[in-house]
Amino acid sequence: MGKQQMTEMLKGTLEGIVLAIVASEPAYGYEITAKLRDEGFSDIVEGTVYALLVRIEQRGLVDVTKVPSEKGPPRKVYSLNAQGGEYLEEFWKSWSFLAERIEQLHNHHHTDNAQHEGE
Repeated sequence: MGKQQMTEMLKGTLEGIVLAIVASEPAYGYEITAKLRDEGFSDIVEGTVYALLVRIEQRGLVDVTKVPSEKGPPRKVYSLNAQGGEYLEEFWKSWSFLAERIEQLHNHHHTDNAQHEGE
C-alpha cells in the first residue's frame, strides 16, 4: 500500500481513532501510540499522536489529568468527555456512511470490469 496515500487518508480519521481508544479507557500519549501500533497502525509516529492530542485537548474533546511520574514530569492522562463522546458518535456515523459508499463504488467497479471482460 502506498505509504503517502495511507498517511493522507489517516490524517482525516486519526482524531476519531484516537478518541475511540481513549473512550474504552483513559490513556497517556505513549499508551495511545502503543495501542495504535497493536491495532496495526505501525507507521504512526509518536510525534503525530502528541500533536493530535494537543489539538483534541484544545478543542475540549478530552479531559486531561496529570498523574505523577516516577521519573520526569507528570504524565497527562487523556479520557473522553461528553463533548468528545458526541464528536466520536458523529465520527462513526460519517465513517459508516463513507465506508458504505466506497464499498459500493468498489463493488460496482469490479462488476463493470467483470462484465467488460466477459463480452
